[in-house]
Amino acid sequence: MIKNYLKTAFRNLWRTKAFSVINIAGLSVALGCCMLILLYTMDEVSYDRFNINATKIYRLVAEQVSPQGISSKMASTGSVPGPTFKREVPEIEDFVRLQGGNFTTKRGSDVFSEDALFVDSNFFSVFTAPLKSGSYKNALAGDNTVVISEDIAKKYFGNQDPVGKVMMLKQDTAFKPYTITAVTNRSPQNSSLKIKILVPFKASGFAYKDNQWFNFYLNTFFTIKPGSDIKRVEAKMAQIFKTESSAQYKDMAQKYGMKGKTIYHLQPLLSMHTSTDYQADNGLSDASNPMYSYILTGIALFILLIACINFVNLTVARSLKRAKEIGIRKVVGGERRQLIIQFLGESYILCLVAFVLAIGLVWIVLPTFNDLANKALAFSYLLSFKLVTGYIAIFLVTGLLAGFYPALVLSGFNPVQTLYNRQKHTGKNYLSKSLVVLQFTLATFFIIATITIYSQFNYLMHYDLGFNDKDVVSIHSYDLDKNVLPTFKNELLKNPNIKMVTADQGGRWGTIAKINNGQQTQFDIKHIDEDYLPLFEVPILQGRNFSKSMISDTANSILVNETFAKQAGWKKPIGEVVDFFYDHKKYTVIGVVKDYHFLDLTQKVSPIMFRMKPQDPYGNVFIKIDDKNKAATLNYIAKTFKALFPFRPYESTFKDAEIAQQYDKEAKWKQIVTFSAVLTIFISCIGLFGLATLSAERRKKEIGIRKVLGASVEGIVRKLSADFLKLVIISALIASPAALWALNKWLDNYPYRVAVNLWIFISASVAVLLVALITVSFHSIRAAVANPVNSLRSE
Repeated sequence: MIKNYLKTAFRNLWRTKAFSVINIAGLSVALGCCMLILLYTMDEVSYDRFNINATKIYRLVAEQVSPQGISSKMASTGSVPGPTFKREVPEIEDFVRLQGGNFTTKRGSDVFSEDALFVDSNFFSVFTAPLKSGSYKNALAGDNTVVISEDIAKKYFGNQDPVGKVMMLKQDTAFKPYTITAVTNRSPQNSSLKIKILVPFKASGFAYKDNQWFNFYLNTFFTIKPGSDIKRVEAKMAQIFKTESSAQYKDMAQKYGMKGKTIYHLQPLLSMHTSTDYQADNGLSDASNPMYSYILTGIALFILLIACINFVNLTVARSLKRAKEIGIRKVVGGERRQLIIQFLGESYILCLVAFVLAIGLVWIVLPTFNDLANKALAFSYLLSFKLVTGYIAIFLVTGLLAGFYPALVLSGFNPVQTLYNRQKHTGKNYLSKSLVVLQFTLATFFIIATITIYSQFNYLMHYDLGFNDKDVVSIHSYDLDKNVLPTFKNELLKNPNIKMVTADQGGRWGTIAKINNGQQTQFDIKHIDEDYLPLFEVPILQGRNFSKSMISDTANSILVNETFAKQAGWKKPIGEVVDFFYDHKKYTVIGVVKDYHFLDLTQKVSPIMFRMKPQDPYGNVFIKIDDKNKAATLNYIAKTFKALFPFRPYESTFKDAEIAQQYDKEAKWKQIVTFSAVLTIFISCIGLFGLATLSAERRKKEIGIRKVLGASVEGIVRKLSADFLKLVIISALIASPAALWALNKWLDNYPYRVAVNLWIFISASVAVLLVALITVSFHSIRAAVANPVNSLRSE
């Protein structure tokens, strides 16, 4: 019996090769999408689970609440809370602090910049990091010891075992030897801690000895005893903090006017990767947003649903060809149960073929998917037990969803009616039409989303930022020697292809000060030189720019932007005073700068103050070059930098490329949604093709009669196409309000955004309508030009 079912199934699939290929193609693409998304989601939820103590590890985070009830959440703490809470709270087993940093390293005459983590010496007792060589006992034990990863070991020592060898790390102005005590294996891809170089806090020059509760610059992790009530632990910490910090709080309130309160919480390690409340910084990386998993999962399910709908439509469409087979099977004693098993078996055979092809498809597109999703997923991950279980579940559910309804319909045919070709197979086809409406609703939704995301991305890329970044080379090198920097500028300007050179402090600094009779305000502060604004062509609306010939400009003069002046309520900003009361310094405004977007366009322009203090270090150098002979100019810049800063690694980029990189996430989502739109349209049109086939077969005699009575081919095509185009129009009417709501929600994340105009919905609807018309026309024209004699035969 089973052998007969299999033989019949394969024979039927081979006889209807076109339908089989269409079904298999749609299902394999959909299953491939589901596999990729399942792989992505499993990777997201597996972050940091490799740690042996994963369920016991919590990160200490802080929440500051203003007197008005405004909450500000911070993932960082100071160096005091860790040891204090460990000492006072019995539920806390251990603690470890870590902070991200950067080292300039030397190998021979070459210098490099390497990421590092400053950690407590008990780091390995909390976090799991298998050693390739060395021992945990000696790791991080001495003052001048380091632990490195196998990648760093290979880079600096080749295939030699580096344990016991020396690595030169720059500390202050000189390189000092640090002994390598251990080498760790490469950090797992799904780890928030990417180990490259571990340096103990107590290493000379890096010890944190402050006792300030209100400093926030590192991460603190605890291991909590199993079974502990986390809320009770937090309550104990709150009481300890209140007692220990009371004197400092009074001092901060008196000195800085600090108000409000600070509350400490414990964040589970396993929820850290997808947290939207607390950032992954100060040595942590790979923060994600669970929204991405939800969106990608939704896209995969939609595509799989569309593919299953196609299977139903195409199988029902093919039922006309198999009606006599079903009738004969029933006449000779075939039961409905047996027919259902047969058709479900055919469904699972087809799904199995599609599943195998989907695995091949995943193998081909995985590198592209990794690039889009910012992942490093390997094909071998597909073979994990959990994922294999998930794939089997998808296979079983897909086969059932795709085959159950057609099996019920086909097995229910009346044998007498089918043998005389009188079976009314689908009546008004309400289910099939509803499924097509659903398909094209999703397709229209994705096209509207694609157009909107494209528009927003182009808007961000071409928005006037208020400054000119064309042909500006950026060099980022923290804490450049302020005594050598003027020489560097002068040497660069000797090259005729270099027009101007400037510098700023690098990074983003924020502070507070008093204005208007003691009123406090918060703002960004930027340390620049006199050429900064002219190089970027930022207009000065009132007053003047800095001048190095005026000594007062380097002592107590500042510039502010328009937003700063508005926030301060100044009608005439020139001459106003900003009081840095905690440093006992006052600065006078000498100019107002036109607002420009020094942050990316996901944030509004904030108040910013500029000052010029040559005695402070610079971190960024910006060089305006001629657009001719760029390669030679860049080579000259690199050569000059290395000659003057021999112990600093050199890296340069173009400023406009840096700005474009800020919107890398938007660019990737644009590609993801575009692929989704193409796939949904492709698979939906396959379904429409099947429905058009069914309609043409069902109305064959009607078309023959119409032709005999004089109907034209054009009229018949119009008549056959109208029903399907109505479905597409209904889809557009349903998709438009849903897309409007969803896209407005998405665009709310951008203070500078495009408007969702009517033309977007019209364009998407017309595009879907044209594709559907082309799809339907194939069968409509073919039916219209057929010989009516063949159509009117009764047998």
